[in-house]
Amino acid sequence: MTIYDVAVIPLIVGIVELFKQIGLPSKFSAIVAVVLGIVIGIIYLSPDDIKKGILLGISLGLAASGLYSGTKSTVEGVKVVFVKRKKKKY
Repeated sequence: MTIYDVAVIPLIVGIVELFKQIGLPSKFSAIVAVVLGIVIGIIYLSPDDIKKGILLGISLGLAASGLYSGTKSTVEGVKVVFVKRKKKKY
């Protein structure tokens, strides 16, 4: 795996978001991210070595789900800060 293969992580996040727009419950987003990571790991990153593809895929899927939850928490935190500021102005 090269440093350029890490660009797969935002791709996984984007695909999970598409699934959520279609109707996937949020509680299953981490599982879907790991499954997508495994599929991408086997097909794209290491088609010759299945075990390596699975390991890389799991790590990419977990990184993508962490990126998603971290971004979600940050956005929610920023919203709370702005809501408090707006309430203080009035």
